[in-house]
Amino acid sequence: MILLLIGNGKGKTTSAIGQAIRVLGHGGKVAFLQFIKSDKFKTGEEKILKSLKDVYFYKGGLGFVGIMGDNLPLVEHKRAAEKTFNLAKKIILSKKYNLVVLDEINNALQLKLLKTKDVVEFLKAAKKKIGEGVDMFLTGRGAPKSLIKIADLVSEVVDVKHPFQKNIKARKGREF
Repeated sequence: MILLLIGNGKGKTTSAIGQAIRVLGHGGKVAFLQFIKSDKFKTGEEKILKSLKDVYFYKGGLGFVGIMGDNLPLVEHKRAAEKTFNLAKKIILSKKYNLVVLDEINNALQLKLLKTKDVVEFLKAAKKKIGEGVDMFLTGRGAPKSLIKIADLVSEVVDVKHPFQKNIKARKGREF
C-alpha cells in the first residue's frame, strides 16, 4: 500500500513516526529514510528511532535546499537524493520491512532533486511485485498528481495556525 501525507501543515513526519510505532507495536520492522534533513541537524525522532532494534534509520539529505544558510550546489543535493532513493528501492524490494517511510520525498520531487516519473514508475512496479507485505509511507509538502493518483491513501495536513506566523522559531521537541 502507498500512503501519502501532504500539505503545508506541521505533523507529516510526526504522523509517519506514529505509523512506524504502530507497526513496531505489532512486531513489524520499519525502515525510515529522510530525503532532506542532514546529519548536521540532529532531531528528536532520529535519536529515538535509531535506538529501536527493529528500525533502520537513514538520514540522506544534505540540509534544507536553498534556505537556512544552504549554499551547496543543487547537483550535490540531487546526488544525495538519488543515493537515498536507490537505497529506498533496495530496501522496499528486499521485503525485510513492513513499513518503509520516505520522509520528505515529496519535497525532493518539488525541488527536482528526483524525477517524478522515475519515482512513480518504481512505486507502481514495486507495489505489484511486493504485494501487501510492505507499506510505503511518503511525506512532504506537495505531491505531483501522478503520485497522488497511484497512492492508496492520501491525507493532507492543513496549516491553519502556526507559531512561525508570529516569527516564533522552531523549538526542540516541537518541530525537531
